[in-house]
Amino acid sequence: MAIPKPGKPVRGSLSGAPIMALFDLLGRRWAMGIVWSLSEGPATFRALQSYCEHKSGTISPSILNSRIKDLQQAKIVERTLDGYQLTALGHELFARLEPLGDWSLKWGKEIEE
Repeated sequence: MAIPKPGKPVRGSLSGAPIMALFDLLGRRWAMGIVWSLSEGPATFRALQSYCEHKSGTISPSILNSRIKDLQQAKIVERTLDGYQLTALGHELFARLEPLGDWSLKWGKEIEE
């Protein structure tokens, strides 16, 4: 399956606005977990699988492999001698997502009341 691309119809947007293409990509199962895990540094396939499972439950090797390939194609993740790591674009993406994660905690408390 090809990754969502700006300018092409994606889930939730016929226009394929870049933000919608990004949300489509990151909305795929385990994609965000992989980005979040790699924000802490490079990881081998097995270590990445273990970290994802520790945080969120079972991830099959085939799904992990598919998501890694998607994120590599999107230039967010790359393979190195140390395993997989975020690219410069991936680090920039995480830096922008981290405040959203903080905001979501506040939002979660607000809607619980």
